[in-house]
Amino acid sequence: MRIDDLPIRDELKGKSPYGAPQLDVPVLLNTNENPYPLPEALVARIAERVAEAARGLNRYPDRDAVELRQGLADYLTRSTGHPVRREQVWAANGSNEILQQLLQTFGGPGRSALGFSPTYQMHDLISRGTGTGWSQGPRNADFTVDLDAALAAIAERRPDVLFVCSPNNPTGTAVARETVLALYQAAQAVKPTLVIVDEAYTEFSHQPSLLPLIEGRPLLVVTRTMSKAFGAAGLRLGYLAADPAVVDAVQLVRLPYHLSSVTQATALAALEFTDTLLGYVDRLKRERDRIVTELRAMGLAVTDSDANFVQFGEFQDSHGVWQAILDHGVLVRDNGVPGWLRVTAGTPAENDAFLDAVRVVTKNSGVTKN
Repeated sequence: MRIDDLPIRDELKGKSPYGAPQLDVPVLLNTNENPYPLPEALVARIAERVAEAARGLNRYPDRDAVELRQGLADYLTRSTGHPVRREQVWAANGSNEILQQLLQTFGGPGRSALGFSPTYQMHDLISRGTGTGWSQGPRNADFTVDLDAALAAIAERRPDVLFVCSPNNPTGTAVARETVLALYQAAQAVKPTLVIVDEAYTEFSHQPSLLPLIEGRPLLVVTRTMSKAFGAAGLRLGYLAADPAVVDAVQLVRLPYHLSSVTQATALAALEFTDTLLGYVDRLKRERDRIVTELRAMGLAVTDSDANFVQFGEFQDSHGVWQAILDHGVLVRDNGVPGWLRVTAGTPAENDAFLDAVRVVTKNSGVTKN
């Protein structure tokens, strides 16, 4: 029996699960992970906190994750300069669960979500998974949001949830503050609309966080993750900042005790090492900018990046180029954006291997578009 022979929901038929190839090659630069392992001092601190938590594993974890939410609020306050209270923060198992909870609360059957393509594929998939209708507006040729087209789409489609990804995945482009304000105002003029600003990569951005915009805007939510800047992809910890009423609302759909004691303990340990971990971010930003410079020196098109990855092209056959780079032992991401590929900024040695592979592959004059 095939999956589509099962009585699954119609909107799931013919779809593929989200995911990137997991291949055993020397250089893995396809999933936007932080390439630097956690420092040994942090590993030891995690062990201490987890050991303490383990003594109470016969009991359920703190259902409201009070200490963790306070730690995240303190981090947001320090890093953005905008005061954030614990009551404005909610945490879950990765930012994807945060998005799922928001869509379970504000989306669902008979409601719709709108994003701007190409963008993070999980916005579409989580929308469909929660029974929320999905539609998308276009971007400009440089992958920035086409504001006029976006405003027209809002007026026409009247979404219940609006996604703004900044920096955007897979393109790396940040969204200007003025654009977000215009989108928010246009959406609210049509009807009450939850506007989600997905800031998974904001610590890598040249642009300040858009988090201060939540002040006085009760339907604006900023989502974050510890997977990227904190180098904790295996932790699975995401969070949001919003009006306290939004935090109260998502608790209507959260699963009981959804964040384990071990997860909370590990995240709290990581927050103790914020300054150390963000030092790795500075390294990666320099490497990202080096990748951009060297790819452009090869004559390739490169999208300006505010993230820890770079979108590059344009290729006659992007999947063929992806395979050719893989044949040199380097795995990058073919996101399905015609003509383009995406590479994660890795260690200097990993980036050297990638750049060397691209130099060899692009010697073929027929690889790039005219």
